[in-house]
Amino acid sequence: MTTNRHLIGHWEIVKYTNAHIEVERDEIALEYPLTVFVNGEEFATLICSPADIKELVIGFLASEGMIRSIMDVQSFHLDRERGFSYVNLHTSIQNKKEFVSKRMIGSCCGKSRQFYFYQDAKTAKTILKSASITPEQCFYLMTELNKYSTLFKRTGGLHNAALCTTEGVMQTFCDIGRHNVLDKIYGYCLLHDISIHDKVIAFSGRMSSEVILKVAKIGCGILLSKSAPTDLALKLANDLRVTTVGFIRNEKMNIYTHSERILIDKGDGESGESINCH
Repeated sequence: MTTNRHLIGHWEIVKYTNAHIEVERDEIALEYPLTVFVNGEEFATLICSPADIKELVIGFLASEGMIRSIMDVQSFHLDRERGFSYVNLHTSIQNKKEFVSKRMIGSCCGKSRQFYFYQDAKTAKTILKSASITPEQCFYLMTELNKYSTLFKRTGGLHNAALCTTEGVMQTFCDIGRHNVLDKIYGYCLLHDISIHDKVIAFSGRMSSEVILKVAKIGCGILLSKSAPTDLALKLANDLRVTTVGFIRNEKMNIYTHSERILIDKGDGESGESINCH
């Protein structure tokens, strides 16, 4: 779990309120450049919050297709002061590295799926198995995520995400980057050998195409958010069979894709039934 010490700094500001000026000490989200070396070669520099670094790096490498499980990792070392992370793998990265940043033009499989990079096409999973969830559980999980959003309320500069069962929150992460919190969830699952197919991700940010790809790479079938999606995100979510639910607030929500996983109580005492808006 992240700690305030690794996420928040302080800055002296001049605050202007209703023509009144005062100097005060404000809390600011920390920004941390982290350069990742794989097998001795510089691989990428991530701009992140300086907490849960191992989870972030492992999840990022899995998302990029560099590893498939934690068994691929021989060693991990963090030089926190210099902002360097060193990962040694059991295999060479040369063949994989060639496609990490290679642009892909056109559609995949004739569908609306517009992958920007080859690695996305290789690593994004179509979700075949997933939990089902009730609207009440959706509201509850977002309420629980908000309870862990105290650092956002203090700084205004952090995103939150939680790995959940349908009954409650398992683990939460914060970061200045909305993609980073998802990589941290991925890394956490790999490090702790957690099965993801029956889990739910609750998320504070906008559901972009990159966010949907991250969720699909993790292998989670349900994404809950208090924010909006983009059109490409919904096209990808529809193709990858990810259930997306947005604007979850005040007992209201919008179900955008694969609504059959949302169980609605018919009001006659029977168990919930799925709905499908497609």
